[in-house]
Amino acid sequence: MSAFRAQGPGQLRGPVLVIGTGLLGTSIGLGLRGRGVPVYLSDPSPTNQAVAVDIGAGRPVGELAGAAPELVVVGAPPDVTADVVLDALKRYPDAVVVDIASVKAAIQADLRARGADLGRYVGTHPMAGREKSGPVAARGELFTSMPWVLCPAEETSTAALAVARALATDLGAVVSQFTAEEHDEAVALVSHLPQIMSSLLASRLQGTPLHALSLAGNGLRDVTRIAASDPALWVQILGSNAEKVVEILYGVREDLNRLIGTLEDPTAPGARLDLAQLISEGNAGQVRIPGKHGGPPQAYSWLTVLVDDRPGQIAQLLTEIGEIGVNLEDLRLDHSSGQNVGMVEISVLPNKHDHLIEALNDRGWRVLQ
Repeated sequence: MSAFRAQGPGQLRGPVLVIGTGLLGTSIGLGLRGRGVPVYLSDPSPTNQAVAVDIGAGRPVGELAGAAPELVVVGAPPDVTADVVLDALKRYPDAVVVDIASVKAAIQADLRARGADLGRYVGTHPMAGREKSGPVAARGELFTSMPWVLCPAEETSTAALAVARALATDLGAVVSQFTAEEHDEAVALVSHLPQIMSSLLASRLQGTPLHALSLAGNGLRDVTRIAASDPALWVQILGSNAEKVVEILYGVREDLNRLIGTLEDPTAPGARLDLAQLISEGNAGQVRIPGKHGGPPQAYSWLTVLVDDRPGQIAQLLTEIGEIGVNLEDLRLDHSSGQNVGMVEISVLPNKHDHLIEALNDRGWRVLQ
């Protein structure tokens, strides 16, 4: 293994070279630059690279000249990630190289089979993103409080792992460590399956009359939000993790067949019980999702406040809730169909629910329970 110098724990000194100036790569550049770390950018697309440079994510790779990067971050598409990582390991023999692709096992296996120096390589996956893609969608705060998974190989050195961890912590992420196989199995369920289900549901809306869609509320919007994701990227992600995804889809198919069979004769003996059990199983799964700040799930109370659809109303409402002394746990916005009224759905701790309703009513707000 080639020698390299690890920096102080939890703080990169740079320079850092980011290869791939898409949403994640450019966001990493912005985040590191905001912390004073020198960043250089490289992308096969001169336009993408120029945009990332223009918005302040780093300087062009040509200006790196003879300087040796401390860290190389590979933000290439999954189907070419191994090629780019291998090239970076050879081109920069004193650098740690990490990738940020959303699948890990296939890349790690490919690199091992090709004799890569895995002692200086760490597969990572920042679990952050947006429906928008490209450098113009980048945000330096994208990773704040978001999970960032490190998937070191058996050969990965302690020093290389420390540099990869420093990248994630410097950007404000919450670090976890999985094996590559554990990671791919987990994201198949918590990331890849939701994308598939969202896209399948949204595809059913293509021929739906607009008057029917006018009835849509937050439920449909919530479930289909990620259906706006980049098709080209998801072709690569799903293809790279197909084995894990298919195992889960087999179970989904069984559940769908069970539901279809029940609904084909909904008055048959036991049909209603089966439907109730199906919904209850969803309840049981939903409450296992970690709650606020990653802690155990909590039951919150919801209330809805009607606001006029004019500037400043929501800001005023939030200001007054702060004056009342109640902390918001969650907030959602919706609009009343056909009326110039907005609906602000507010989640609070149960012991604050009645107090907040009374206080808002006293201040003239229209509160629904």
